[in-house]
Amino acid sequence: MERLDQILKLMATPEALNVREFLFLDKKAVIINHPDITDSEVVFRAVLAMQNAKTSDQITSLKQIIDTVLFSAEIKEIEDDALTEILLGDAVIIVDGIKGYLVISAKKWDKRGVSEPLNETVIRGPKEGFIEDFKTNISLLARRLKTPDLSIEKMKIGSRGNVNIALLSIKGIVCDKLLSQIRDKLNSIDVDSILDSHYLLPLLEPHPHAMFNQIGITEKPDVAAARLLEGRIAIIVDGSPTVLTLPFLLIEDFQSPEDYYSRSTFATFIRPIRFLALILAIILPGLFVALQVFHHNILPSNFLINLQNATKAIPLRPLPEMLLLLLLFEIIKEAVLRMPRAIAMAITIVTGVVLGEAALSSGLFTSPGLLITALSTVALFTVPNQVPVTSLLRLVFVILGGLFGIFGLVIGGVFLLVTLVNFDSFNAPYLAPISPLIYPDLKDSFYFGGTAECKTRPYSLPGKNKTRMKED
Repeated sequence: MERLDQILKLMATPEALNVREFLFLDKKAVIINHPDITDSEVVFRAVLAMQNAKTSDQITSLKQIIDTVLFSAEIKEIEDDALTEILLGDAVIIVDGIKGYLVISAKKWDKRGVSEPLNETVIRGPKEGFIEDFKTNISLLARRLKTPDLSIEKMKIGSRGNVNIALLSIKGIVCDKLLSQIRDKLNSIDVDSILDSHYLLPLLEPHPHAMFNQIGITEKPDVAAARLLEGRIAIIVDGSPTVLTLPFLLIEDFQSPEDYYSRSTFATFIRPIRFLALILAIILPGLFVALQVFHHNILPSNFLINLQNATKAIPLRPLPEMLLLLLLFEIIKEAVLRMPRAIAMAITIVTGVVLGEAALSSGLFTSPGLLITALSTVALFTVPNQVPVTSLLRLVFVILGGLFGIFGLVIGGVFLLVTLVNFDSFNAPYLAPISPLIYPDLKDSFYFGGTAECKTRPYSLPGKNKTRMKED
């Protein structure tokens, strides 16, 4: 068959495909599939059904085959690009004398089961997390949003990868202009392949070179569903356990999924602590260096005496000492992240104890410096999604504090605040609802008023139908 030869010529290794010829009524037919990613039973049943087909009507179109022979299978007809369907795991049937191709859904590959994500663990609430399977991830969201307004737009990206992408939104809530903008951006992407959803971040973000997150990420279906109900858009990428949501507001990273499954009083108590911890993680090392170098008179006399006794035998000045400590902690963090989990915990404890004790006894570092660095590093992980950004920011503030003292820290803080105030994510103010001040959205910001008070969707986000719960 000419169409079969065309498909095989496009393959670098044609023998990788499984080609089987058979007779369908009085016509010659062939089924083509990739045996490594195709369910052989589905292929066998399709061939058997066509071989045993008996009909008095003359078959002249693929639609007749679907209606009379393979009506029980998940099947469609296409005009061209059959090889793409084969490489996606489907089986393609060519019937001699009939135009087009029959595509039978026969995908089959191993996948891990749905389990709790490691980065978003909760004590209360759903424990399910997204996995690498495209259909499973869509089903996890569709099961939580049983509404006909849930829009699922599927497309393929990648000239070589042909990766499935799903664009999810809720009709009547989402901003249509924003949805069209994201759809056009996705359709305009021309790359070899998208191996993970994080590949899309620099291709979609309005400020790709900025250091701040502009698109939300989550591994929990309940979080993604909640964001869709607020008027956001979700993007699912085949092969990735991480779902993208946009627009993104900075306040999202201070909102833990568990806040919504606990008492509102506890959520109101813990959210300011997260915010304070992040500020300390960024400012504390730089402030400690600034006080040592420029502002001795601010420190209590007893503490100053102890600090001078601890530092007089240290060969390093405060600024180089703090930079070296931060560098060592970053090295330890990177090593632990890439160690086998079976030994990571033990190695972390041993490394911390041995290195800390050795550094103090050898007179290389001061105990206050180690304490400040350790406190700052622990505080970073109270807001996990901001760890890369805050790690860089605290280095900047250490340099500012060591060179210009508290004045440098103030100037750096003002510059950072002005940058964030003028920042946006897909026409949503980055610091909303604090700047600009949007009163209705404050009930779910640095304090949580409870589900009963969240009767409107965020006015900080573009969208329609802001009523979430009707008034009594």
